[in-house]
Amino acid sequence: MANIDEIRAGIARANQQATESLGALRHARQAIEEAAANFAQNIYGTAQNDADDARSRFAAAAEKVDEVEQALHVAMQSADDVAGRL
Repeated sequence: MANIDEIRAGIARANQQATESLGALRHARQAIEEAAANFAQNIYGTAQNDADDARSRFAAAAEKVDEVEQALHVAMQSADDVAGRL
């Protein structure tokens, strides 16, 4: 069985991986925003009825990334709490 220091080290590694994931999520959010801006720029002035739907879907995708980022922060805090009680 692992000792407390090993468990804490494992939790720290998990949180480090989560921190790296946060960077990837930020990158994904930026890419979605750029895609949305590119779409909006290229669709401007056309009479496509579903353009608003596409814009809304880009916004929803960005919001989902925000939700995942928030959930990851909560998970990391919970992991820190566990480590702190060891």
